[in-house]
Amino acid sequence: MALQFDMFLDEDGQQPPKRRLGTTSIRHAPVVTEAGMVQHLTETGRYRILRKLEPKAVAEFIRPEFPLRGVILDTETTGLDHRKDEVIEIGAIAFTFDAAGNIGDVTGLYGGLQQPGIPIPAEITKLTGITDEMVAGQIIDTAALRNLIDPADLIIAHNAGFDRPFCEAFSPIFADKAWACSNSEIQWPSRGFEGTKLGYLIGQAGYFHDGHRAVDDCFALLEVLAREAEGIPETAFAELYQASQRSRVRIFAENSPFDMKDHLKARGYRWSDGSDGRPKSWWVELAEELLDDELLYLRAEIYRWPDADPPIRRLTAFDRFKA
Repeated sequence: MALQFDMFLDEDGQQPPKRRLGTTSIRHAPVVTEAGMVQHLTETGRYRILRKLEPKAVAEFIRPEFPLRGVILDTETTGLDHRKDEVIEIGAIAFTFDAAGNIGDVTGLYGGLQQPGIPIPAEITKLTGITDEMVAGQIIDTAALRNLIDPADLIIAHNAGFDRPFCEAFSPIFADKAWACSNSEIQWPSRGFEGTKLGYLIGQAGYFHDGHRAVDDCFALLEVLAREAEGIPETAFAELYQASQRSRVRIFAENSPFDMKDHLKARGYRWSDGSDGRPKSWWVELAEELLDDELLYLRAEIYRWPDADPPIRRLTAFDRFKA
């Protein structure tokens, strides 16, 4: 028998008495709770229920067993180039965690808008929902941000290669901090996720949220990072924190033969035109333990010279994702 949901309750939420029209009785279906509706729809196997993400409250008491401090940060900007475009919104959530990567308490949050020197492009307004009227006269409170950033042992962004250069161009409070990227430093497919965009992650985790506003996106990312999944021994945040502790190397295939560019590109190398201070060359970033094998490949397959010595730069979380 299919469930029926009664939409005709009285003011007290009770069913009114049955009415009799002639000899015909009208009986009201039993009231079903929200939890009952969710359970029923889920059990049919034909529906997937997404719950609205409820932001975590700032804790009144900070538990001492989580001694480390993290900040999840998101920016909205007028464009993609940190050298000429401007930050129009910053959202940040501070939280505690321990050395094993267990997340503790939310300790603070900040969200603020700033009026740029130019009108916000129409495509940015369409993407973010931020209009010129919303930012008129607004200034981001860097003192409030500093209260969150200064104690942080790690800053997390879902695209740190984008957010870090914009943040460091915006204010020196972001310099000399360790950063991690929750997009590139977590193996999301191994956790059962089909994509790495935040919208995919939060949806597949069973939630929906008001996306593309900075603080909302921060809360969404915190939820996904802290989520415990059946059959996976550690959270996504624990994996991310471990990755942030490992050293990386960036290899620049400087002066590599032009006819080898397709081979380098197929292997994951990217081109740098030299405008950002890096050598003008193809380059790749790898875990440090892969360095020797990559140098062997370059010497044997690209340079074809056993003494080739391409430039190498070692990176930690303190200098990764910089411009």
